[in-house]
Amino acid sequence: MLYAIIGQDYPDSLGKRIAARPAHLARLQTLQDEGRLLLAGPFPAVDAVDPGAAGFTGSLIVAEFASLQAAREWADADSYVAAGVYQQTTVQPFKKVFPA
Repeated sequence: MLYAIIGQDYPDSLGKRIAARPAHLARLQTLQDEGRLLLAGPFPAVDAVDPGAAGFTGSLIVAEFASLQAAREWADADSYVAAGVYQQTTVQPFKKVFPA
């Protein structure tokens, strides 16, 4: 089943995000290589593709996991959690409707 993982950043966490990004991307690459990643990306803090120093307010990951518990465990082990980028992480089931 698909699960949406929504991470909300601490204010002013851009430096921590940049430092932890390689490990974060490596975990996402593993999901992609396994064919389990539907989409992933950050929420810019301003209305721009590259928010510069404004940074990001969080991220969205939609991926397939065996269970809600497995998705939570994966999210809790993320480098952004360990580095203090995410102040809160929400994990919930997701049903893809479109595109079909």
